[in-house]
This record gives sequence, C-alpha cells and structure tokens, in this order.
Amino acid sequence: MEVQGRIKVIGETQTFGANGFRKREVVVTTEEQYPQHIMVEFVQDKTDLLNNYQVGQQVKININLRGREWVNPQGETKYFNSIQGWRIEALQQEPASGNVPPVPPMDAFEPAGELNEDEHDDLPF
Repeated sequence: MEVQGRIKVIGETQTFGANGFRKREVVVTTEEQYPQHIMVEFVQDKTDLLNNYQVGQQVKININLRGREWVNPQGETKYFNSIQGWRIEALQQEPASGNVPPVPPMDAFEPAGELNEDEHDDLPF
C-alpha cells in the first residue's frame, strides 16, 4: 500500500525504553478534493530514510497497516492502529506552465494565398 502527498511535518527521532526503540513521524497531506493529513511512522533503522526530505516536498511512501490489541487494568480490550512506512521516494514535480513555449499571436501568421476555390477538397470531412 502507499500514500502520496506533500510533506507537512517531519518529526525528530524519538528513542524509547532500555532497548533503544527508535521512532520518527512524518505527516503527509494528500492532494485530493478533501485533503487528508496522514501521519506515518518510521521505526528503528527506517527513521534515517527521512533525513533527505523536507517540508513541502511531494513524496510517495510505501506503508504497512499495523494493529494491536491491549487489555487495560480494568479488563477492557482496546485496539490501536498505526501506519508504518518502510520506503519513501520523491515524486517528480510537474513542469510549471512557464516551461511551455509561448504561442505566437494570431497576427504573426500570414494568411494563405493563391487559394483556388474551384479545386476539389478530398478530405473526408
């Protein structure tokens, strides 16, 4: 699965517990009719994948959906979901309209001359 959008936030790497579990979060805003702000977490050695990216950049992130079950002290079962990234790549920016060569004005074209109205037009339309 994948998520595409523009990077809104890149968090710092956080370290937890005695084993040194590492996590880093990135928020990507999708570009659709109703934009969504999707938080994706990168864990352990994957946290370094975010080092070369910056806010505002368009990216595609390959993700896995993770779910876990937790029983609280009162015996109630709770469920939690997370979106875990495992690969990220920059998307090519679409060329700006300024890169399209300008169309010459209509008066720059010479009118067609020497038309023979009597010639038969063989075009099928």
